[in-house]
Amino acid sequence: MRPEPEPEGPRVYTVAQVARGITRTLERTFARPVLVQGEATGVRSASSGHVYFALKDAEAEATLDAVIYRSSLTPRMRAVIKDGALLRVRGVPSFWAPRGRIQLVADRAELAGRGAILEALERLKEKLAAEGLFEEGRKRALPSDPRVVGVITSRAGAVIHDICKVAFRRGGARVLLAPAAVQGQGAASSIVRALEMLTRVPEVDVVIIARGGGSQDDLLAFSDEALVRAVAACPVPVVSAVGHQTDVPLVDFAADRRAATPSQAAELVVPDRAGRRRMLDERTRAMRRAMELVLSRSRARAHGLASELGDPRISINHAQQLLDELGASLAAYPRGLERRRRDLMETHARLVAAHPRQRLQRDRARVVALQTRLVDVTRPALAARRETVAELAGSLVDATRPALAARRGAVAELAGRLDAMSPLKVLSRGYAIVTRGDGAAVRAASEVSRGDALTVRVGRGSFEAEVTRVDAGDGADAPPPEGEP
Repeated sequence: MRPEPEPEGPRVYTVAQVARGITRTLERTFARPVLVQGEATGVRSASSGHVYFALKDAEAEATLDAVIYRSSLTPRMRAVIKDGALLRVRGVPSFWAPRGRIQLVADRAELAGRGAILEALERLKEKLAAEGLFEEGRKRALPSDPRVVGVITSRAGAVIHDICKVAFRRGGARVLLAPAAVQGQGAASSIVRALEMLTRVPEVDVVIIARGGGSQDDLLAFSDEALVRAVAACPVPVVSAVGHQTDVPLVDFAADRRAATPSQAAELVVPDRAGRRRMLDERTRAMRRAMELVLSRSRARAHGLASELGDPRISINHAQQLLDELGASLAAYPRGLERRRRDLMETHARLVAAHPRQRLQRDRARVVALQTRLVDVTRPALAARRETVAELAGSLVDATRPALAARRGAVAELAGRLDAMSPLKVLSRGYAIVTRGDGAAVRAASEVSRGDALTVRVGRGSFEAEVTRVDAGDGADAPPPEGEP
């Protein structure tokens, strides 16, 4: 009897073999990239540039790790991959052997569901803002007293009743309703048509686009591009009152004013007549008080001026008295003028008499008379004296004639001797007198040096000379001949 073989045990695999099997199974199952949608959790950016996160399915309580490598990552993907974001990721499932887990190697990620809608609205908002439709500078002020208020909202809703209630309470303004669908498909085009209808009414001064609260999907019509452009191009100011305080559709950015509720929009547009009446009364009272104050100050000032001015009759009488005094002074003026004329003529006569020309004439005549008297008085004495002088002169000439003759002979002899000793005589014979620059005569050659400037005096005239050679001979110290310099 042969023994029964022992039953074979399970095959033993290595970890690597199991990992390779899982990898091949995943590759066969997911041969092409798949789209996986889930909520991103655990988002982490590594220093290498890769982004690691997990996709969670809240309904099935399932989680799948995912990674997008830096080579596939774009700035927009980095912006949308955040914790809590609903993502739609494209990739290939693979097994990460070092950690023993399956992960999705993705090359694309985008917002899914509600997130995609929000992203599209954000891109539209950026586009319209770049065109300048949301700039504050283009927004217009609301009219202070509109003739007709145009309202775009649902005919059957409570919004129009709230607006009319507030409008009538504040002053009974005229409200013109342009009914439109404010929810669902075609709501945006319906609102645009209603806005075009209101702009054809000349009396409409302001338009209110209103809708009550609702979900984000209910308010999508108020973020339609065509509606936003129509609101920005509206010829009259537009007030947006859509949703609640936290709801901000794109039409709010294009409108001239935004209201949190339709009732608040009516308060912004319709002036409060009772409030205006109270304000007018207050301003009237303030103006009356101001006018009374001005009048009181004017009266006080007029009283003060009147006190300073006094009775005008007294001032007139004083002026008339002054005129009388001036008239009397003017009447006496001719007499004083005649007196001053006589004084002036007398003064002129005295001045003429005291003029130097007159005094010279008088003094000259007096001198002539005195000279005549002097000649008459001195003529006999002068004749006698002249005879005496003639006698004395004759006697003197007779006494001095011999002595004068002797003296004349002596003078002639001295003149001859002097002429013989005159240097001019010597010079006329060809001699010369040499003097230095200081005027001293040169008597010896040793008294000059080479280059000295000398003056040479000859019989007729003189000239300048320069010493070029000095010869102090034997006779240099000999005295000049007698009679020569």
